[in-house]
Amino acid sequence: MKMKFTSNIKCNGCIATITPFMTKENGIVDWAVDITVPEKTLEVNSEALTEEEVIALGLKAGFKLVASH
Repeated sequence: MKMKFTSNIKCNGCIATITPFMTKENGIVDWAVDITVPEKTLEVNSEALTEEEVIALGLKAGFKLVASH
């Protein structure tokens, strides 16, 4: 399931910080952040995680994620 979130991930340093959290999570197939748009869109493709679980994962990494539909 593809999910989209607005985030406060604003630079390559932020991406480096969240990367270990996203890559070690077994339920995530792939993910990407677009820091060039004002919403700083995070897209996650997951076969197992819910939006709430992805948001919690972002919080663990120190970032705020808000589901956008």
